[in-house]
Amino acid sequence: MYAVVVYDVGVKRVNNVKKILRKYMTWIQNSVFEGELTESELMRLKREIRDAIDKNTDAVHFYIVKTEKYMKKETLGTPKAEHNTIL
Repeated sequence: MYAVVVYDVGVKRVNNVKKILRKYMTWIQNSVFEGELTESELMRLKREIRDAIDKNTDAVHFYIVKTEKYMKKETLGTPKAEHNTIL
């Protein structure tokens, strides 16, 4: 499945949340990550994020589609980060 994650978390937790997301996804711009995940990766990611945030003040949104093939993405301006495949 393909996911886009958008987050708004307290300053004290931003770096931890970013570190967790970088393990699974690609950074796109401030507070936005996207990438292909398996069901188990998504479950682990959600569990790690849930443990890292303050549920009373923070928000993390997951937009999930079955495959990137069915998602249309348009970018205006210069992207902050490019998708890199490391072989």
